Amino acid sequence: MDYMFWTVIFAVLCIIEANTSNLVTIWFAIGSLITLIPAALGATLYTQIVVFVLSSTVLLALTRPLVKKKLSANIEKTNADRVIGKTAIVKESITADKFAGTVTVQGKIWSAVSSDGSPIEEGEEVTVESIEGVKLVVKSKNKVNI
Repeated sequence: MDYMFWTVIFAVLCIIEANTSNLVTIWFAIGSLITLIPAALGATLYTQIVVFVLSSTVLLALTRPLVKKKLSANIEKTNADRVIGKTAIVKESITADKFAGTVTVQGKIWSAVSSDGSPIEEGEEVTVESIEGVKLVVKSKNKVNI
């Protein structure tokens, strides 16, 4: 009867894994599948729990870093990410009383705000520090840091 418990645990964990894309429960699903063997052979509940915990932990420790590296290797920067650190030219003044000004960077026009809230005049060169939503956060290149 214990093997039925592990079969149900395996099925539930597989359903959870099928509904996520982060490989969260796959290690424990495989651990429960491995635990089916001693359960079917009549091992004690204590032994089954030890097998489940050990097999799940070993699988997690050995394979998670490899899987995580493989999944994150396919992440590419978007065009938006590529403008961070680049120089832009202010086309429409950035002031504190306006929602945002505009800048041109790499041939594209973006809404922009000043990172420190200070006004930046039309024609000034700025450095793109980050992106917040659809606006670039920029800092004037002409300011002297004190």
